Amino acid sequence: MVGMRDVAKKAGVSLSTVSLVINNGEHVSDDVRSRVEWAMDALHYVPNELARNLSKNRTNTVGVILPTLRHPFFATLFASLQTALEERGMLALPCSTSDMKRGEEEYVDMLRRRMMDGIIMGAHTSHSADYWTSIGHPVVAFDRYLGMGVPTVGSDHEQGSRLVCDLLIRTGARHVVNLGGPRSQFHDLADLLASGADAEYLSTSYHSLSSYLVFRSMLPQAGVRWSFMESGEVDDFDSYARAAHDVFDRYPDADAIVCADITAALCVEEARSRGLRVPEDVQIVAYDGTYVTRLSGGGLTSICQDFDAIARLLTRRLMQLVEGPSAGEVDDAGADRVPMTLRIGSTTR
Repeated sequence: MVGMRDVAKKAGVSLSTVSLVINNGEHVSDDVRSRVEWAMDALHYVPNELARNLSKNRTNTVGVILPTLRHPFFATLFASLQTALEERGMLALPCSTSDMKRGEEEYVDMLRRRMMDGIIMGAHTSHSADYWTSIGHPVVAFDRYLGMGVPTVGSDHEQGSRLVCDLLIRTGARHVVNLGGPRSQFHDLADLLASGADAEYLSTSYHSLSSYLVFRSMLPQAGVRWSFMESGEVDDFDSYARAAHDVFDRYPDADAIVCADITAALCVEEARSRGLRVPEDVQIVAYDGTYVTRLSGGGLTSICQDFDAIARLLTRRLMQLVEGPSAGEVDDAGADRVPMTLRIGSTTR
């Protein structure tokens, strides 16, 4: 088996010089670097990545914890994260909490044992903030609060909700119904005290309270009735169809529905099966903007999250923890919220 000593001998340089070239070290002339690279090619030498990483106390692997990869939202996010992490020389290792018995705990254990360099946490957790802040290794949260000192990155849901409300007020909606996940998972701890939210939100980590509060205030102020209906856990796909059916039974006078992409598509089909015209009788707005919203003729009107921008910012935050902040990477205040956009389709007036 060809080793570094063989490369050094063929290139006529020292073993330490070969090591510097392999690890992109400084103070190596272009001529010497070329000779070493020529020797490596001639001998078909492949550097031992595991050994290199161990010497740097790195694995170049990041755990990405999500509820399920079967959901279009999380599949799209993970694809963007793979690209963003790969650009930084990192491998994304997926963990679906609904499909693994230990889920997040197994990944945290791997992080503590230095089997990965960091974690991007994007699933609901029942662990307290003390659990996450005591890990002592790089963790970045997606769209949720995990505790003081754990960076959080996500979309600007307050802005996204305002886009929805402005649209529906402008198009004459009279009764808007939101379909969403369990309210027991709502949580914006940073704004909790200022908002005067109910104590029920204190035990959760999901970052959607700001969105809820926008709907609760903006629509009634404009004379529009507003209701909220739970649509089930994100990994319970059967609950989406039930919610799309039940919302029309529970709120027969609703003339606008706002919900995640899959449920929105099912609501369109349910409305038409009941003889309702979309958007004349009922407007439907999808919240997320994944590929699902483009599958029907005319497409769903959607509030779109910028998955690539979210992934780049999550990666940037994590790499700052892994490598330490470098020159030119000073964070701007509020840079952890990614703007959302409105895409008009055929399901609103």
